[in-house]
Amino acid sequence: MTDRVEQRNGVPVLICADDGPPLAAAQDALDVIGAAFSCSDVVALPAARLDERFFTLDTGLAGEIMQKFVNYRIRLAIVGDISAHLAASSALRALVHESNKGRQIWFVTDLEDLDTHLP
Repeated sequence: MTDRVEQRNGVPVLICADDGPPLAAAQDALDVIGAAFSCSDVVALPAARLDERFFTLDTGLAGEIMQKFVNYRIRLAIVGDISAHLAASSALRALVHESNKGRQIWFVTDLEDLDTHLP
Protein backbone atom coordinates (compact mmCIF):
# COMPACT_ATOMS: atom_id res chain seq x y z
CA MET A 1 0.00 0.00 0.00
CA THR A 2 1.17 3.56 -0.64
CA ASP A 3 0.39 6.84 1.09
CA ARG A 4 -2.75 8.51 -0.18
CA VAL A 5 -4.67 11.73 0.37
CA GLU A 6 -8.32 11.31 1.26
CA GLN A 7 -10.99 13.87 2.10
CA ARG A 8 -12.45 13.15 5.54
CA ASN A 9 -15.20 15.48 6.75
CA GLY A 10 -14.02 17.96 4.12
CA VAL A 11 -10.42 17.92 5.38
CA PRO A 12 -7.55 16.60 3.24
CA VAL A 13 -5.79 13.85 5.21
CA LEU A 14 -2.54 12.15 4.22
CA ILE A 15 -3.11 8.52 5.17
CA CYS A 16 0.28 6.92 5.57
CA ALA A 17 0.79 3.33 4.50
CA ASP A 18 1.11 0.67 7.18
CA ASP A 19 4.28 -0.66 5.59
CA GLY A 20 6.11 2.66 5.18
CA PRO A 21 9.41 3.53 6.84
CA PRO A 22 9.45 3.75 10.64
CA LEU A 23 9.63 7.07 12.45
CA ALA A 24 12.64 6.77 14.72
CA ALA A 25 14.01 10.34 14.67
CA ALA A 26 12.93 13.94 14.16
CA GLN A 27 14.17 13.82 10.56
CA ASP A 28 11.73 10.98 9.84
CA ALA A 29 8.91 13.23 11.05
CA LEU A 30 10.14 16.01 8.77
CA ASP A 31 10.03 13.60 5.82
CA VAL A 32 6.36 12.87 6.52
CA ILE A 33 5.62 16.57 7.04
CA GLY A 34 7.28 17.32 3.70
CA ALA A 35 5.05 14.77 1.98
CA ALA A 36 1.97 16.30 3.60
CA PHE A 37 2.85 19.98 3.37
CA SER A 38 1.34 20.87 0.01
CA CYS A 39 -1.52 18.36 -0.11
CA SER A 40 -3.05 17.84 3.35
CA ASP A 41 -3.83 19.45 6.69
CA VAL A 42 -3.69 16.23 8.71
CA VAL A 43 -1.40 13.19 8.72
CA ALA A 44 -2.89 9.84 9.76
CA LEU A 45 0.12 7.78 10.82
CA PRO A 46 -0.16 4.10 11.79
CA ALA A 47 1.03 3.62 15.36
CA ALA A 48 2.99 0.58 14.19
CA ARG A 49 5.30 2.91 12.23
CA LEU A 50 6.49 4.62 15.41
CA ASP A 51 9.72 3.38 16.92
CA GLU A 52 9.14 1.69 20.29
CA ARG A 53 11.09 4.52 21.97
CA PHE A 54 8.23 6.88 21.08
CA PHE A 55 6.09 5.21 23.74
CA THR A 56 8.77 5.54 26.45
CA LEU A 57 8.41 9.23 27.14
CA ASP A 58 11.70 9.73 28.93
CA THR A 59 13.54 9.05 25.65
CA GLY A 60 12.21 12.37 24.33
CA LEU A 61 11.33 10.91 20.93
CA ALA A 62 7.58 11.49 21.30
CA GLY A 63 8.19 15.12 22.20
CA GLU A 64 10.56 15.64 19.28
CA ILE A 65 8.21 14.11 16.72
CA MET A 66 5.08 15.78 18.04
CA GLN A 67 6.78 19.18 18.24
CA LYS A 68 7.79 19.00 14.57
CA PHE A 69 4.14 18.57 13.56
CA VAL A 70 3.07 21.44 15.81
CA ASN A 71 5.82 23.72 14.47
CA TYR A 72 4.77 23.09 10.86
CA ARG A 73 1.06 23.34 11.69
CA ILE A 74 0.30 19.88 10.34
CA ARG A 75 -2.12 18.01 12.56
CA LEU A 76 -1.13 14.46 13.46
CA ALA A 77 -3.34 11.47 14.17
CA ILE A 78 -1.58 8.38 15.45
CA VAL A 79 -3.86 5.57 14.34
CA GLY A 80 -4.03 2.14 15.91
CA ASP A 81 -4.15 0.14 19.09
CA ILE A 82 -1.63 1.38 21.65
CA SER A 83 -3.37 -0.19 24.64
CA ALA A 84 -0.33 -2.27 25.66
CA HIS A 85 1.79 0.90 25.80
CA LEU A 86 -0.93 2.74 27.74
CA ALA A 87 -1.18 -0.08 30.28
CA ALA A 88 2.56 0.18 30.93
CA SER A 89 2.82 3.95 31.40
CA SER A 90 0.70 6.40 33.37
CA ALA A 91 2.69 9.26 31.80
CA LEU A 92 1.76 8.07 28.31
CA ARG A 93 -1.89 7.72 29.36
CA ALA A 94 -1.81 11.35 30.55
CA LEU A 95 -0.17 12.52 27.31
CA VAL A 96 -2.77 10.72 25.18
CA HIS A 97 -5.62 12.07 27.29
CA GLU A 98 -4.40 15.66 27.03
CA SER A 99 -3.53 15.39 23.34
CA ASN A 100 -6.97 14.05 22.49
CA LYS A 101 -8.57 17.10 24.12
CA GLY A 102 -6.64 19.41 21.80
CA ARG A 103 -6.79 20.30 18.12
CA GLN A 104 -3.29 19.37 16.93
CA ILE A 105 -2.37 15.78 17.87
CA TRP A 106 -4.68 12.84 18.46
CA PHE A 107 -4.33 9.18 19.28
CA VAL A 108 -7.20 7.32 17.61
CA THR A 109 -8.11 3.69 17.11
CA ASP A 110 -9.10 4.01 13.45
CA LEU A 111 -9.96 6.53 10.75
CA GLU A 112 -13.61 6.71 11.84
CA ASP A 113 -12.38 7.77 15.28
CA LEU A 114 -10.25 10.43 13.57
CA ASP A 115 -13.36 11.76 11.84
CA THR A 116 -14.77 12.78 15.24
CA HIS A 117 -11.88 15.23 15.62
CA LEU A 118 -12.27 16.82 12.20
CA PRO A 119 -14.74 19.64 11.48
